[in-house]
Amino acid sequence: MATDFSDIEVEDLDEAQAQSELVRLQSLISQYDKLYYQSDDPSIDDAAYDALRRRNEAIEARFPEFILENSPSFKVGAAPVEGFAKAKHSVPMLSLGNAFERSDVDDFLARIRRFLSLSEDDALEIVAEPKIDGLSISLSYQNGELVRAATRGDGRVGENVTHNILTMDEIPQKLTGKNIPEQFDVRGEIYMSHEDFMALNKAQEKAGAKVFANPRNAAAGSLRQLDATITATRPLKFFAYSAGLAADMKVGTHFEILDLFKSWGFPTNPLTKICLSADELMAVYEKIETGRATLGYDIDGVVYKVNDLAMQERLGFVSRAPRWAIAHKFAAEKATTILEAIEIQVGRTGALTPVAKLVPVTVGGVVVSNASLHNEDEIERKDVRIGDTVIVQRAGDVIPQIVEVVLEKREKNAQPFRLPETCPECGSPAERAIDPATNRQDVVRRCTGGFICPAQARERLKHFVSRNAFDIEGLGEKQIALFYEEGWVKTPADIFTLEVRDSEGLTKLKNRDGFGDKSVAKLWRAINERRSIGLDRFIYALGIRHVGETTARDLARHYGTAESWLAAMQEGVDEASSAYEELQNIDGIGGVVARSLTHYFKEERNLTAVEELLKHVTPQPVVFEQIASKVSGQVVVFTGKLELMSRNEAKAQAERLGAKVAGSVSAKTNILVAGPGAGSKLKKAEELGVQVVSEEEWIELVK
Repeated sequence: MATDFSDIEVEDLDEAQAQSELVRLQSLISQYDKLYYQSDDPSIDDAAYDALRRRNEAIEARFPEFILENSPSFKVGAAPVEGFAKAKHSVPMLSLGNAFERSDVDDFLARIRRFLSLSEDDALEIVAEPKIDGLSISLSYQNGELVRAATRGDGRVGENVTHNILTMDEIPQKLTGKNIPEQFDVRGEIYMSHEDFMALNKAQEKAGAKVFANPRNAAAGSLRQLDATITATRPLKFFAYSAGLAADMKVGTHFEILDLFKSWGFPTNPLTKICLSADELMAVYEKIETGRATLGYDIDGVVYKVNDLAMQERLGFVSRAPRWAIAHKFAAEKATTILEAIEIQVGRTGALTPVAKLVPVTVGGVVVSNASLHNEDEIERKDVRIGDTVIVQRAGDVIPQIVEVVLEKREKNAQPFRLPETCPECGSPAERAIDPATNRQDVVRRCTGGFICPAQARERLKHFVSRNAFDIEGLGEKQIALFYEEGWVKTPADIFTLEVRDSEGLTKLKNRDGFGDKSVAKLWRAINERRSIGLDRFIYALGIRHVGETTARDLARHYGTAESWLAAMQEGVDEASSAYEELQNIDGIGGVVARSLTHYFKEERNLTAVEELLKHVTPQPVVFEQIASKVSGQVVVFTGKLELMSRNEAKAQAERLGAKVAGSVSAKTNILVAGPGAGSKLKKAEELGVQVVSEEEWIELVK
């Protein structure tokens, strides 16, 4: 411990004494922070602690040259002021699919029954619970103690906010009770009640501080404070709704997990019910919706989950959502306003999208000034004209859209709107292509300018850095627009050479408005962290038409490495090649996606852009949770009627076991699983000498 000069006033300290005091204060404050935030055992009162903080700040203000790298001014509890550390989830925190109508709920239940080969008479328990409008959190416990708390983030990696969660009374730090697993995760929602939200905003307004738009924003902003002492003053609440990692939980249903959570001291929602039919689900939904205003906190729907955990395991996931759960959103709220103008936005694939510019109006607590008009057919169908009075809703409480026109208020001189036949960004022809497969005209009008269109280039770059693609923190739409206009970033590869070019240039990014030493250093760090990325995200980030997240994962799963994928795409440009045939045969790909990929790689500039990017980025083979089995790495095709399980479940099972599922038989097929009614695929497999097994033999093989 440094020498104690606490009896000397700050203005009387000499340089040596000031340096010693800063070291002493840093050590003391760090010790008290650890006791307060991690052990919940403060050893001094708040006034004494605040006095230490104020003394440290006063010395730093007088002697800024002696500020320590680990100064308490740069720390909050145990977290550095630079930001939150990344935290990888042991089990991904996935999003949910949405239902808006009774028919969507019926379809959800029907899909589950088809996937599991359940008849209408087979019991299917579904848990219905309110969908809290808050911030998702994952709490990790070891030996009954809270060791980490992380936000959802991108579903796989979130932010470590443990020091803030430790300030919340509703989240137990040490569990008591029976049957507590050695290690498990609790998933739940952080929220703020209406009463607490109003009180907080009143206090914020009185203090001249920022007021929050709604309780969810208030909860999220409070949890993501770098200073945990601020979070501690915010009235945050918590509901537990599921388990993440839960291997040692000796339970068979989701409802039993909630009962366990409740016995260990976690708040669970009392409105949660088990239902046996769509009618029962709708009854719960309507009851919760009717009482929505009296709950005292915000909800935006009801979540339905298959209760049986074994069934959840069999159902698995599709894309970024579980097959066994869905969110039934409440009906959209509506408002009336005036459409002042229609602007045309050009997307990354050249699509011309009309956007309604509205007189701002509040819909469901959010101010709306823009709404999508989708395409020209939709404009014609609704007969939307500039100057019209229109009814606007936020579908699913998210996407603003125009529902209808109030025709009796239309001006007499209002003219029908026509989309331009040339691109407003580059002047190239904008056309509605004919689909060769259906011979029908595309509903979307697209700019034919390609790379010469600045709007497409900008939108492709924005997509490239978006959350589900490269997810580069600090490089959002605003920064991409600036860097593109300045000529600094024209292709994805330019992002990864920007730091070197900036260091060699005469004008520095840190000297531009909106930037500085810290923000630029943080940007370089975020870019460098993405020099290694999953192959599926790499493929998705390229923004190839028809290649979404699910398709990108299918491609990554099939080809394994970036080198194999790129070589196959180059060879597949020739649609008579075996590479193109293989591409079409990948389960879930098909002709539309295959043609889109070959069209992309026929363009020499696209291929060059990908090759340049690979000089700076190393895509990692996508890692799937697979079980070692006799079919790992095998190419499997299913044909005929399967009687012991559904086709979808069989495919999902094969993929979990490490197999590659194809849609048709080729020379690369290893196993054909043939049920009754197998036809041409069986014949071709026999001609090629492919191993043919029955459904029973397949089940025995993978048992």
